[in-house]
Amino acid sequence: MTNGLKRCDWVTDEQIYIDYHDDEWGRPVHDDRLLFEMLTLEGAQAGLSWITILKRRHNYGEAFDYFDPVKIRAYDEHKISELLQDAGIIRNKRKIESVIKNAHAFLKIQKEFGSFDAYIWQFVGGEPMLNDWDTHADVPSFTKESELMSEDLKKRGFSFVGPTICYAFMQATGMVNDHTKGCFLYHGK
Repeated sequence: MTNGLKRCDWVTDEQIYIDYHDDEWGRPVHDDRLLFEMLTLEGAQAGLSWITILKRRHNYGEAFDYFDPVKIRAYDEHKISELLQDAGIIRNKRKIESVIKNAHAFLKIQKEFGSFDAYIWQFVGGEPMLNDWDTHADVPSFTKESELMSEDLKKRGFSFVGPTICYAFMQATGMVNDHTKGCFLYHGK
């Protein structure tokens, strides 16, 4: 609790976490660039804590041309080598290559659906799913919707998009609202 406000249990007293929770997490995102950013960051998180990525978010933006998929699609081996030397990001070659691979797939989806937003929000019927969790321990790590999303993204050429990553992405972009009942941002049914 900070400033007298009760927040979700996962929020620490670190200001970066508080700001992320209060200003972003669970709020619906319909901007394609921001959707690509969040998908990239959630993939980077695989096997790590979210705070590790959140603290490097600005560095990721600088390293990956502020998540412009058109620019990222053109990255070559030289750029990958450069990124592997960048201490401001997670220097995992598979994760870096996945961002490039995902940029290609992202642009194909934009062409097919008119926007990534139109494609990705279909997994929740175009509206945020409002959940009623008492505690953070009640929140699942994946759902049938995130499993379907993961399966379809993989078929379309994405990587680092397993069901758990997809569910974290859905939470981050407000496709699901998992603020728990005691949180000041909870919006029950």
